[in-house]
Amino acid sequence: QVQLVESGGGLVQAGGSLRLSCAASGRTFSNDAMGWFRQAPGKEREFQAAITWSGGKSYIAASVKGRFAISSDNAKNTVYLQMNSLKPEDTAVYYCAAKEGWRNLATSQQYDYWGQGTQVTVSS
Repeated sequence: QVQLVESGGGLVQAGGSLRLSCAASGRTFSNDAMGWFRQAPGKEREFQAAITWSGGKSYIAASVKGRFAISSDNAKNTVYLQMNSLKPEDTAVYYCAAKEGWRNLATSQQYDYWGQGTQVTVSS
């Protein structure tokens, strides 16, 4: 079992930055993929980024590449999503998720564990 807790969301003006954290407890393996997704009202859950606990592999969705970055801290069992140059369209609930292996990263159904989500609101 893996428990995930997100934090760091909030209200920010357009152009600002936020760093989201996802603290994991329970079973974690170095090749597990930790992913970030977001879901805006009325829209499907959308993949943002993924990383292995070892930090050896990472992947950022093309739609946010250059603005978002993902990192992991093994000592703290925490994964981060750094979001810069935020836009109003980035407003959503952001979720952390975990899965075994490094395949099908963008498919939410492939993830076995999810956090409760953290709200990010970007004002114009």
